[in-house]
Amino acid sequence: MFDNKNGLLKINFLINKVIKNDNDKVADLGCGKFGYFVFPLTKIIGKRGKIYAVDIIKDNLESINSIARAENLTQIETIWSNLEIYKGTKIPDNSLDVAFLVCLLHQSERYLDILKESVRMLKTGGRLLIIDWNKENFIFNKEKEIVSPDEIKEGIKKLPLDLQEEFMAGDYHYGLLLIKK
Repeated sequence: MFDNKNGLLKINFLINKVIKNDNDKVADLGCGKFGYFVFPLTKIIGKRGKIYAVDIIKDNLESINSIARAENLTQIETIWSNLEIYKGTKIPDNSLDVAFLVCLLHQSERYLDILKESVRMLKTGGRLLIIDWNKENFIFNKEKEIVSPDEIKEGIKKLPLDLQEEFMAGDYHYGLLLIKK
């Protein structure tokens, strides 16, 4: 799904858009089985930072753990969580520098709850990067309702977030960079 070479999503470009320091605390919320963002993050964060790989599917987390152990990536910590539940993620309030929500919000009717949980974990000034499918380019189930950037921008009016940038994240995806107030 994510391929730096073929351009579906330019992972390193997106990571460099939000990572500022090699000691950042970062969470990939909905990391999936392959850690498309988790493992490239280790190269930028190094051993000084912390990367939380968060997912609701335990097999996905075991896959991430297995690779992390094999490659001695001690800065990765996996966390099982249902992101729709406020305070359900075992990451402290106001502790993250960056959170990624990549191709996740379209999977839930409760995307505003996921945003609320994401904001809870971010420090003031922390960056939330949302990447998701454009409605017109969603290549899977055409009947599925996709969350548009306008819906997210409307929803964040109730949250302590400022829209920093809206951009195309590839041929099929939009991106929103938000900052916690």
